[in-house]
Amino acid sequence: MSTTTDDTNNDDGARAGWLGAGREARRTHTRAVTHQSASVLLGYPDEGFFERLPLVARAVAELPKGPARTELLEFCEHAASTPEFELCAHYADVFDPRCRRALHMTHYTDGDTRRRGHALAEIERAYAECGWRAHARELPDHLTVMLEFTARGDADIGLELLVDHRTGLDLLTEALREHGTPYARVVEAIRYTLPAPRRAEVGSPGEDVGMEPHGTRPRVPLPLSDASGKEP
Repeated sequence: MSTTTDDTNNDDGARAGWLGAGREARRTHTRAVTHQSASVLLGYPDEGFFERLPLVARAVAELPKGPARTELLEFCEHAASTPEFELCAHYADVFDPRCRRALHMTHYTDGDTRRRGHALAEIERAYAECGWRAHARELPDHLTVMLEFTARGDADIGLELLVDHRTGLDLLTEALREHGTPYARVVEAIRYTLPAPRRAEVGSPGEDVGMEPHGTRPRVPLPLSDASGKEP
């Protein structure tokens, strides 16, 4: 009797572990597809953007039902039904670097201060430690670069980066909503993939604005993994 019980418990434990591993693998895949899709959708809508858009839409459609999938699909539909020149003009207006809708995440934590150079170096060091080479055409803190790194480079370190810049994502989302642009949906989808904020992080995203450029908080050195050989 006791032997049978032990065997059953072992089988149940193995099955639970297998199911748990399967769920985690699906969750990781879903997050990667979401981040890679958002990276493309937040890029400048040039000819290459419209060539990739159908592939992105199909990948998003295969995601599990949920708010992130809904937000991305609705933006894909908007982009597909908008003339290229019109979407380009809208993109340039929305992400004007002179206003508070920047895609560079250190803009929200460090503004145009000397600290920003250090913050950029931290992000670049994280990429390098993981064997990742970011595209030279964008700074390492550009949201599209961070998302691509999270999707195709190192998922754990990439997620740490996004969580570390949660304040920027919150402020960007708020600004995009106020502007009334569909791009708010894409950033919302990214936020849905982040773990729930810790109690100390909970609050109005704009409550610190005005203390320093877009609100700053103490920077914590980003933990680095020993991953290597992850080329884009």
